[in-house]
Amino acid sequence: MKKNKNAFWLFPLMIAGVLLLFSYGCKKDKNSTTVPATVTDYDGNVYNTITIGTQSWLVENLKVTHYRNGDAIPNVSTASSWGALTTGAYCCYNNMTADIAKYGLLYNWYAAVDGRNLAPTGWHVATNAEYSTLISYLGSSAGGALKETGTLSWSTPNTGATNSSGFTGLPGGYCSNTGSFSDIGISGDFWTTTAASTANANALYLYYGNATASQSNYIKGIGLSVRCVMD
Repeated sequence: MKKNKNAFWLFPLMIAGVLLLFSYGCKKDKNSTTVPATVTDYDGNVYNTITIGTQSWLVENLKVTHYRNGDAIPNVSTASSWGALTTGAYCCYNNMTADIAKYGLLYNWYAAVDGRNLAPTGWHVATNAEYSTLISYLGSSAGGALKETGTLSWSTPNTGATNSSGFTGLPGGYCSNTGSFSDIGISGDFWTTTAASTANANALYLYYGNATASQSNYIKGIGLSVRCVMD
């Protein structure tokens, strides 16, 4: 019986092909990014996550009281002290700690951009460009897609709210640069790390009366909510 010489060459080629596919598969798995279902900050607060398009976000407003390296973020509760700040600080709306679990804390912009990092490891405070990407992905009714539905948190009528994105945007209101509080239930205002000018910085703005998502400028000394996006 005559042997097929080509068979001796075919076998090692098949082995090489299998090894190549195995190597590629391992490399792909090694470099793939897994989005955790929950994320824990320095204080032990646990946040849920959601993937929207190409981005992954925390579902709750940040409520950490320490930077990532363990340094405490000053809690400034007096109006006169808050208005004079040019360094990072936080407060809670009307200094009512009962609201923290739901709405998170309000941070000035200096805390949002501090190099010690507000965000949990692997995450960061969103940039204006990252919010632009989010809004572009969700379309003309992005505000409605981002807002929590109903009027348990938002004031009536909470126009167009569907929360179809799963972002669950909440109306935490703000603390003005003079230390006064306003608009809880009315607006959700979220810092970005992007400066708009020497005095102002960009933020995402959600409003109870419409379904749009706006990118606005705020004085850096104002206290706003913070959401984090995955690195």
